[in-house]
Amino acid sequence: MATITAAPARTLPAFLRSRAAAKLATLALAALVLVPLAHARWSSGSWPAALTVDLTGPLTSASDWIIDNRDSHPLFLYFFGHVSNAVVLCVRAVYLALLAVGWAGVTALGAFVAWRVAGPRLALGTATAFLACGLLGMWVPTMQTLALMAVAVLTSVAVGALLGLAAGLSDRLDRMLRPVLDTMQVLPAFAYLLPVVLVFGIGVPAAVLATVVYAAPPMARLTALGLRGADRGVLEAVESLGATARQRLLTARIPLARKELLLGVNQTIMMALSMAVIASVIGAGGLGDRVYQALASVDVGAALAAGIPIVLLAVVLDRVTGAAGEGAGAGAASPGRRVWPYALGAAAAVAVAGRLAGRTEWPDAWTVNIAGPVNRAVDWMTGHLYTGVPVIGGTADWAGRFTTWVLDPLRDGLQWLPWWSVLLVVAALAWLIGTWRTALTAVLAMAAIGVLGVWEPSLDTLSQVLAAVAVTLVLGVATGVAAARSGRVERLLRPVLDVCQTMPQFVYLIPVVALAGVGRAPAVAAAVVYALPAVVRITAQGLRQVDPAALESARSLGATSGQQLRQVQLPLARRSLLLAVNQGVVLVLAVVIIGGLVGGGALGYDVVFGLAQGDLATGLVAGAAIVCLGLMLDRVTQPTDRRTTKGA
Repeated sequence: MATITAAPARTLPAFLRSRAAAKLATLALAALVLVPLAHARWSSGSWPAALTVDLTGPLTSASDWIIDNRDSHPLFLYFFGHVSNAVVLCVRAVYLALLAVGWAGVTALGAFVAWRVAGPRLALGTATAFLACGLLGMWVPTMQTLALMAVAVLTSVAVGALLGLAAGLSDRLDRMLRPVLDTMQVLPAFAYLLPVVLVFGIGVPAAVLATVVYAAPPMARLTALGLRGADRGVLEAVESLGATARQRLLTARIPLARKELLLGVNQTIMMALSMAVIASVIGAGGLGDRVYQALASVDVGAALAAGIPIVLLAVVLDRVTGAAGEGAGAGAASPGRRVWPYALGAAAAVAVAGRLAGRTEWPDAWTVNIAGPVNRAVDWMTGHLYTGVPVIGGTADWAGRFTTWVLDPLRDGLQWLPWWSVLLVVAALAWLIGTWRTALTAVLAMAAIGVLGVWEPSLDTLSQVLAAVAVTLVLGVATGVAAARSGRVERLLRPVLDVCQTMPQFVYLIPVVALAGVGRAPAVAAAVVYALPAVVRITAQGLRQVDPAALESARSLGATSGQQLRQVQLPLARRSLLLAVNQGVVLVLAVVIIGGLVGGGALGYDVVFGLAQGDLATGLVAGAAIVCLGLMLDRVTQPTDRRTTKGA
């Protein structure tokens, strides 16, 4: 009986015995039945009007009600009003405290914290970073950004830790929070601004609360991950000693999750800094406001003068919190344990001395104006590289050709396809890389875009994302391979990637606009530059982690270097490469949306228009479409085993 049933299995072709082929065969059968029916019912490519829901009326009514009652309704007077006042008071108190300590005191205290955490080298780098902010004439804007950051980060950490604690201790809450955090993770930062502006108006409260909403999810995720990943043996040992649930949490779970908690703080700080810069559009002030003003006037010199302090702050905060998370300060601080009280005393003495001497403000004579030389260099580059370069053409010519040859055909092709065929392709891709639940989620997300009535603008945004992701993957994978195979290349790339990865999204728009003008191509170029560091790092790390025994076995069989890469390293690093694709898509989408400020059009323009005009209907519908598009792209590029690991 066994031989009779096994014989047909052996006669099947090899490709039909694979799981992917079985999924494709199932989809092909479904397509044979559904495609003729769909084509007969909906022959045009556009989304049918009968399947759309017009939310303009309800959203406009809600917006009008909020605006009319913002100064009189008890909800605003006794809740949102108190929240707004508390945020303003906290930010102002921190800002005045920083100004009172003075530039010398802030620099000394920052250097002391870095010394205590990671040793003298990072302390010197921290002091240099603060001094550079003053030399560039950006001391006051830097303190404004730091004050907003301090309040936003503390609030984000508290909110994220509480949510993570609940998700880490309760399976039901974990299942409830997971889709919410997934949605918040793929939602671009720009889409957070309109709802908070509608409730709190333009100003610091809206900027802080938008930053909290954007930056809290990483803390919640990593807190839950750390609590759930605690060593079972240690927990059982503590429980066997008669410890209560509260004692187990405080004495075992939280200490065992220390690394994840500090990593969550690190990620929260970086995302808060990025959002604090973007929130300059709604009145956050500080360094982001200087960058935004420079973007409006295409003043590259002023943008660079404000962008450099942002990068320096990001690098310093990343290094300090990263060192705390890795425990690097333990070894560096062992001699420091004997001297850190003296270092703290010296920092406090510097602050008091500066205050008594009346030198709290950065001296004007100590500033360096880099805007002029930078703008002259940009003018030269624009005059010589913008257009008319022999043979290769200028940057504006490249942007025009990329738009004509890539972006326009891709957009027109997507919009020409029947809407049901787009859903079928999405289902196929999501099911191949995941499960039927993944495919269902992706299809429902894409269908929701059509129901919202923004099918064509969403496909326009999708075309920009696909073009940017393709360029990012070609450059990123090639660079990552080079970095993985050469230690010298990796060392040369490390500082460049550090700077690019810590620079907020907003800053990337300035140089591309100066060199390529406005339009969809500059938005795509900025997205490529922003997403490239993550793709390079993940690719290089995945290739370096390939089992050395597999490489040694390939070499012993006479495989060349190229064969080892194609046949061993790349297949074994498949999970990392898929993660690189996923992160590249998410990061590209974030900047393509912000590209609406520089002529990117599509959903990004709708969000910018809604924000500028206070049009809740246009802005929220576009924001919801962005969420659905991001969710679909995340599911299509997210392997099942990674998602399971993340949810565990």
